[in-house]
Amino acid sequence: MKLPDFTTARWRKSSGSGDTGCVEVAYADGWIGVRDTKDAAAGPVLAFTEHEWQAFLAGVGAGEFGIDRLKS
Repeated sequence: MKLPDFTTARWRKSSGSGDTGCVEVAYADGWIGVRDTKDAAAGPVLAFTEHEWQAFLAGVGAGEFGIDRLKS
């Protein structure tokens, strides 16, 4: 399996992000990367396939990952 290369990817941050606790996402070669905005240069990138990302977004839209649901 070819690993994604995010070095030239366009990273996007949520408009709801503040000065702390922000993450960024990017697309590269069929993969979606997620990284910590505060450690963008040296930190790790979590990589997900398009299918995994779509499943995650569906769960978010259905409220499956709200803070209260995660706490219980």
